[in-house]
Amino acid sequence: MKSDIEIAQEAELYPITKIAQSIGLSEDDLECYGKYKAKISDECLKRLKDQPDGKLILVTAINPTPAGEGKTTISVGLSQAMAKIGKKAVLALREPSLGPCFGVKGGAAGGGYAQVVPMEEINLHFTGDFHAITSANNLLAALLDNHIQQGNVLRIDTRQIVWKRCLDMNDRALRNIVVGLGSKSDGFVREDHFVITVASEIMAILCLAEDMADLKARLSRIIVAYDLDGQPVTAGDLKAVGPMAALLKDALKPNLVQTLEHTPVLIHGGPFANIAHGCNSVMATRTAMKLGDYVITEAGFGADLGAEKFMDIKCRMAGLAPDAVVLVATIRALKYNAGVAVADLKQENVEALRQGSVNLKKHIKNLKKYGVQVVVTINRFAEDTEAEIAALSEICEQEGVSFAVSEVFAKGGEGAKELAELVVKLTEKENHFAPIYADELSLEDKIRKIATEIYGAKDVEFASAASKELKRLSALGFDHVPVCIAKTQYSLSDDPKALGAPEGFTFHIREVYVSAGAGFVVALAGSILSMPGLPKEPAAYRIDVDDNGRITGLS
Repeated sequence: MKSDIEIAQEAELYPITKIAQSIGLSEDDLECYGKYKAKISDECLKRLKDQPDGKLILVTAINPTPAGEGKTTISVGLSQAMAKIGKKAVLALREPSLGPCFGVKGGAAGGGYAQVVPMEEINLHFTGDFHAITSANNLLAALLDNHIQQGNVLRIDTRQIVWKRCLDMNDRALRNIVVGLGSKSDGFVREDHFVITVASEIMAILCLAEDMADLKARLSRIIVAYDLDGQPVTAGDLKAVGPMAALLKDALKPNLVQTLEHTPVLIHGGPFANIAHGCNSVMATRTAMKLGDYVITEAGFGADLGAEKFMDIKCRMAGLAPDAVVLVATIRALKYNAGVAVADLKQENVEALRQGSVNLKKHIKNLKKYGVQVVVTINRFAEDTEAEIAALSEICEQEGVSFAVSEVFAKGGEGAKELAELVVKLTEKENHFAPIYADELSLEDKIRKIATEIYGAKDVEFASAASKELKRLSALGFDHVPVCIAKTQYSLSDDPKALGAPEGFTFHIREVYVSAGAGFVVALAGSILSMPGLPKEPAAYRIDVDDNGRITGLS
């Protein structure tokens, strides 16, 4: 079979103006970036606010494994299948980060015949949104250091600077650095840190902002440091809001592209779900709901991360409620959860499938706690046997959820028509959506609620520094905000090696900080890092461009 990039490069793309027309937009509603991608104008976004909303469908997954799950591929394929059954659907996705593209994944635009295009541009620089976010983040860092250099009128305690620089690339050498070395004019010497751009609070703010006014209000609340009296110093105090907003003006607008089968796609924002809240922008989701009768969106990594944060953070803040949830798994990933070696995953093993399904069952039970309708689908591989599929169908029946086989990688939208029909039926059922915890709970109790109810922990252990910071944040009035737990994506626990559905473990919180502009408190668990490193054989080794400008190696 052809590679993903070969399929994408051979596809016939419609002009983006034609894609826009299919959802009722004119050329005047677009700000085109070449022939095949565009941003939706401010005027159009304002006009659409009075339109009725379509149904919202969340695509999530079991915990990721080396065997792969294909959540984005299923999301793309489902949107294409909706069109196949005569439904007006719009897809809303996150933008890929350069870090994973050159690190592990090699690309994140779907796969096979279920991709978003132009694939190379989406995976690389796209419309420059991530560069704008990086620039705004680092402008704030520069203004902070310059304020200290120019006399420090705000009396910033240089031992309590919490704002970090960012870069959209996996670079472990930048995790802990020293700035200001050299002469006195080169700045104040202090320890500093980098995070990957998708973990920047600016990214979270952009994805949660309702409009420019809300964006600026959120930017002004960013806490960059504490003064000598222990009081917060904000981006507003540093007079950074105006110039940051200027850098983000165009990045705030959702991007319109298409799938291989010409389904309209809004791709906007890209926070990691293992570090940040892991959802595309509120503006893109709201806009998609005005343009389509059915909106398919996804949340990053497993349901314990992406789906939990989608419902407890994004839906809570934006007043959204999913009409149905699609839970993606693969038979080989479930066998991996039973301890089967990667080399043996292609062999039929119904017993291992049943054992590994504990991970799937846990996610089903978790999602039901939110009062949402759930359907399970498998991203089928050629090696999956009828006996294994029948066993998984039986497991889903026992759990009280619908089940469908998807073959979108090989067949595009045609391979998910059964899933699309099931999803449409689910959206017509009554939902009783509610977040898993109340606003009134303390920060500690919110973290415990997620750890015990969603992850399966027996208890939570807070490092002394984390406990101290929680007390400070409570005293500063942040008890009412949601919590965003940063943990490994590979396990329901904080131990990446604990597969299946671990129980009775202690969940460890080592660090806590507030993202006051985004509106949540971040709790770092286990050994999770906000600046990843490259693997021994990074995907970058496979990526190249020939003499004709044709890119190869992206997947």
